[in-house]
Amino acid sequence: MLTTVDKIWLDNYPEEVPHSIDYDERCLHDYLKLSTDKYPNNNALHFLGKDITYKELYTEAKQFANQLQTLGVKKGDRVAIMLANCPQGVISYYGALMIGAIVVQTNPLYVERELEHQLVDSGAKVIVCLDLVFPRVEKVRSKTSLEHVIVTSIKDYLPFPKNLLYPFVQKKTSGMKIDIVYSDRTLAFKPFLKAGKTDEVQVGMDPVEDLALLQYTGGTTGPAKGVMLTHQNLVVNTAQCIHWTYKTTPGQEKGLAVLPFFHVYGMTVSMNLGVMNGYTTVILPKFEPKEVLKTIEKHKITLFPGAPTMYVALVNDPNITDHDLSSIKACLSGAAPLPQEVQSKFEKLTGGKLVEGYGLTETSPVAIATPIWGKRKVGSVGVPWPDTEAAIISPETGEQAEIGEVGEMAIRGPQVMKGYWNRPEETAKVFLGDWFLTGDMGYMDEEGYFYIVDRKKDLIIAGGFNIYPREIEEVLYEHDAIQEAVVIGAPDEYRGETVKAFLVLKEGKSLTEKELDQYCRKHLAAYKVPRLYEFRDELPKTLVGKILRRVLLEEEKQKIAEAEKVSNDS
Repeated sequence: MLTTVDKIWLDNYPEEVPHSIDYDERCLHDYLKLSTDKYPNNNALHFLGKDITYKELYTEAKQFANQLQTLGVKKGDRVAIMLANCPQGVISYYGALMIGAIVVQTNPLYVERELEHQLVDSGAKVIVCLDLVFPRVEKVRSKTSLEHVIVTSIKDYLPFPKNLLYPFVQKKTSGMKIDIVYSDRTLAFKPFLKAGKTDEVQVGMDPVEDLALLQYTGGTTGPAKGVMLTHQNLVVNTAQCIHWTYKTTPGQEKGLAVLPFFHVYGMTVSMNLGVMNGYTTVILPKFEPKEVLKTIEKHKITLFPGAPTMYVALVNDPNITDHDLSSIKACLSGAAPLPQEVQSKFEKLTGGKLVEGYGLTETSPVAIATPIWGKRKVGSVGVPWPDTEAAIISPETGEQAEIGEVGEMAIRGPQVMKGYWNRPEETAKVFLGDWFLTGDMGYMDEEGYFYIVDRKKDLIIAGGFNIYPREIEEVLYEHDAIQEAVVIGAPDEYRGETVKAFLVLKEGKSLTEKELDQYCRKHLAAYKVPRLYEFRDELPKTLVGKILRRVLLEEEKQKIAEAEKVSNDS
């Protein structure tokens, strides 16, 4: 059993970053009150022209909390939130936490099957949802334990005259006119909130033991599992982030929140970080390159956490040089590997720092990151955060691997989850003592910097060779005609699997399969060179911008099955 590791990475910490942090034993929502006490008239949120101060945000969160209690919601009950980024999401989140409820963040893109699974599995009693998704909620409602549905609209927090125009825009873009019959079980958000008392809510809670969040994983290897994150898990990870971004000033920064709050990454590094440190969080409901560039320039954004596909889209936007992006201090990229070429371009264009981090839903999410203003290494995701340990477990021995040896990444630290909701057997599979086994393959170098080779399950075995897609993707991203690339192991009768690359070319660029083959053979061993290429206008992605490799793999399997059927029929 692995008990201790040599923390050689600490020698590479900037002197401003502590090796260990003295965390307050507070619940996550307590920090909204603390920031309100310090910065009552500072803008906590800016949403499409509307400003909300910390005093206003705290008041509305208290109103929501008190109203939940009138509905019979108690400590430990689950409250689902199915919203795009908007003020209602922040109000509902902190209000639910105030009464000891457990938040269940729900992706508004979920189809009925996914939504039903999450609501049934979590046992949510209440859901706050957008009017656009209400029809889906209504269709699964009778199969769940939902007692109340609280419905809101983007227009509820738009300033005049945008709030009047929004219904016409909504109907034009979505083709939907939403008719909702309100009742004692289906409530309108604004009137519901307005009727709430502003009294402080007193509920006894233990930050270490009590859950704040059930965050569902993507479900790529079966039904999505609810990751149990405590108040301490989330407080710790946000505090670690504050210390990592040590050149920022409490109460003065402006963060861009375009990562969805329903994803644990956006929740921690955008919403919770902003609230805990008294920043202004500028909210955009979805990622559109032109809107992001305008917003950075107009609001003088200093912090912009994102996903690699966002930075790819921005550096390739033909109008990026028309905007002043010099206000940016730091950007932390996560959710997928960050191509080196994209990192370099973004830093040249903005003058700010863009570094890669690594983590999972089960680690709240960040466990490892490159020092923002310290030593970085090409291809490395960085070093473990304060109070966090990382180790590489050898697949052969089950013990700690040698320096440079590839094995499974394991994480230990105060941000690691309690386990999976109602799944003790699944929980036991991913823990080796108190080490969380990530399912990612990587290695550590002689200075304690970690490198992710790939997901354990994404490993391609072709003709007996182990091939890691990320290595091939890095090479493809370095080609000046390629904007996006993803590699899968396509089924192959002879090799078992064969390497296939899906590509999106930059606007105005062209490339042939022959040219690609010649290029890859210069940079990769022969067995790693893709045998198949497919050019596309776009790649399937999550709302966080993570390319859905499994969707492409399923499409490939479907093609082969259909081809075999045609062959058999003939």
